[in-house]
Amino acid sequence: MSRQPRTQNVTTDAGEARITWVTSPAPRLVLAVSHGAGGGIEARDLKALAAALPGHGVTVALVEQPWRVAGKKVAPAPKTLDTGWRGLWPALAAPGLPVVSGGRSAGARVACRTATELGAAAVLALSFPLHPPGKPEKSRADELLGAGVPTLVVQGGNDPFGRPDEFPPGPYALAEVPHGPYALAEVPHGDHGFAVPKRSGVTEEQTMRVLTDAVAGWIASLG
Repeated sequence: MSRQPRTQNVTTDAGEARITWVTSPAPRLVLAVSHGAGGGIEARDLKALAAALPGHGVTVALVEQPWRVAGKKVAPAPKTLDTGWRGLWPALAAPGLPVVSGGRSAGARVACRTATELGAAAVLALSFPLHPPGKPEKSRADELLGAGVPTLVVQGGNDPFGRPDEFPPGPYALAEVPHGPYALAEVPHGDHGFAVPKRSGVTEEQTMRVLTDAVAGWIASLG
């Protein structure tokens, strides 16, 4: 069983951030995941990962960016988000374990943009916003492909910010060791927040199990 979560405030050049640590009893790496531009660490996917992964030897660090800690409703510019993430990194690396850099939506973009610079072991991109809804021509594929480290994208099948079949060609299957550009796992019927319609016949619990199993399997393949 994981230990009780503990919080840690971290001062960055973008303001005070906060980490909620959910530690594994036998950790071999840290998964640091941040929220998107419209929500916090209470997102269903982040909560599911924090509940499931400590049993797989993964300490989960749920990261709240400074704007969220300050109670603001609107996320700042990408450059400011990156500044906050950089300022958090020493605390995330302090346990002395490899750190997988991750996040959902805007947080996934931050992880991709800063991975090589910060020395991340890999990137987990949840609901990567490949393009604004209805504007596939405004692709952010370069951010994803430029991460420079093994990357897993977990994407809802009905995500208006980019369905799985809209992503660049060439992703590795999860069964392969993901040392290529990226691997992609689909959450059937999921929207941008991995909610699924009742008519799908799939429960939220089943949906989150698809997500956590994909992430756990991918992390195990990292070696």
